[in-house]
Formats: sequence, C-alpha cells, structure tokens
Amino acid sequence: MKKTLMLAGFAGLLSTSAMAQTVGVSMALFDDNFLTVLRNGLEAYASTLDGVDVQIEDAQNDVARQLDQINNFIASGVDAIIVNPVDTSATQAMSDAAAAAGVPLVYVNREPINVDSLPDNQAFVASDERESGTLQTLEVCRLLAEQGKTEANIYIIMGELSNQAAVQRTQDIFDVMESGDCGVTLNVIDRQTSNWRRDEAQNLMTNWLSTGTPFDAVIANNDESAIGAIQAMKAAGIDMADVVVAGIDATQDALQAMEAGDLDVTVFQDAAGQGSGALDAALALARGEAVEQKVYIPFQLVTPANMADFMQRN
Repeated sequence: MKKTLMLAGFAGLLSTSAMAQTVGVSMALFDDNFLTVLRNGLEAYASTLDGVDVQIEDAQNDVARQLDQINNFIASGVDAIIVNPVDTSATQAMSDAAAAAGVPLVYVNREPINVDSLPDNQAFVASDERESGTLQTLEVCRLLAEQGKTEANIYIIMGELSNQAAVQRTQDIFDVMESGDCGVTLNVIDRQTSNWRRDEAQNLMTNWLSTGTPFDAVIANNDESAIGAIQAMKAAGIDMADVVVAGIDATQDALQAMEAGDLDVTVFQDAAGQGSGALDAALALARGEAVEQKVYIPFQLVTPANMADFMQRN
C-alpha cells in the first residue's frame, strides 16, 4: 500500500541526508507566465534543501526535444526526473524510458495520459482540473444572474488542444451548463484555441468582434488568453463593465487586470506549491519511499472581493 505524500514533510529528512541528490527537470516551455512561477518556485524550494541540485531545461514546446532531455538526464545519472509535459498524450514513452532505467519520474502540473498506469516509482503532482473550470464557470453564472440575465451568449477560448488541462477546463464549462447549477442558459457562440497565448487570444477576439455578434461573457482556459481578449475588446472600445471575462491561474498580470476592473474571475492555481510538491515526491522516490501517485493541490476562486489575498502568491 502506498504511503500518502505530504507536500511539505521531507525537508527535515533531506537536511540530514549524507548524499547529494540531483533532479533533472524538463519544463514544457520557459516562455510562459504560469510555468515561470512554477519553475521559480521549484528552484527556490530546492535552494532551501541541503544537498539537492536541480538541473532545469526548456523543452521549447517540442515533444522530441523533451524526450531527448529525459534520455540525457537518465544517461547523466540523475537521481530523479520531473517533467512538465509538452504534450500530455505523448507521455507513455517518457514513462517507459525512465522505468527501463529505474529512474523515478514525477509529472507536474499537466496530467499525463498514462496517469492511471504509472509504475510505482512515478507520480503526478498538480491541481484537479475538474475544479478549475467548474469554479470559474459557476462564478460567471453568478455574475450574469446578478445582472438579471436568464440567458447569455458566451465565447470560449481554449488552451492547447493536446493538453489535458485545456480539454478538462473546457469540459467543465459544459458540465456546469448541463448540471442545472448555472441558473442562466449559456449559449456558446464559438470556441477556439489560443494555445494559452495572449497574442493569439487577442487576434481570436478581434476576429470574433468583427462579426458583430452580441455576447455577454468570455470564458478562457487561462489568464493569458483572458488578457488577450481584454486587450482586443478595449482596442475596439468595448466597456469592460458590459462583459464578464474569466481566466484561470491568478497570475500577477491577471490580478492587475482584475484590480483595473477588466477581469472579473480567475482561479488560483498554486504554481509554487506544485513545484515544491513535485520535488518532494521526486526526492522521496529517489530514496526508495512509496508516495501517493496522484497528489492534488486545491484550486481557489479569486474575485475582486478576495484578490488581495493572492497578490503575492503567483
């Protein structure tokens, strides 16, 4: 039976460890606001642990490059590997390579497609995406109902379609719509991907605005996409008080947009907590300890009413 992983319970053990441990980390992309917070949190936590060295590499959103990084980590003799997958549907080969070499591997933030069949020395640390889009959409429903609407037209901006988080966050919206918990009938005018990117979301929103179709809300899979949509709407002269805009992650840029009255809803995803939790799991596995294979750090709804509590979190 696997032991439950405590996200902050190994520091004391590590401080007395006689042997240095090296952890190779492959990040999907350095050029991403949320993943930068995760990476910085992981590095900061590692700096507090005696005898722990992390080697972090940028996969540059390239699946083949990421697999090469994992194989290189294995060849160099690292004690464990942490992976933030480029493509969550392409993780089986990574698990197989690590398992064949007997090197512990921990996936962080993005759920691997093989999460239910991971070997005993592999784990997944993230937040449960079934919470993220649900919290987001229910708050959008509440705000629309508060405006007296019984029916609303919405646009959905999705993340990368190869990413499990984007798929689940989008499905959450429809699950809320079908649950009867919304209280407002949501009509989806269109849904398209912005690949998590602000510039692509801005272009997408600009194209939607050019159709002249009336809409009441924009629900984005992440904050960067929400911000891109806001930029397009403001450029078009739209009063942000007239539309509900929602994102996910509670990044600093998003909270600034919320403070300015442009963003109505976001959902805090604990990037630093995921990073430290993944490192704890990797180090425990490297010591031969069993850990819980799915570790979820809760999402939290962020609105103008409580955003001050999250200003220094991501």
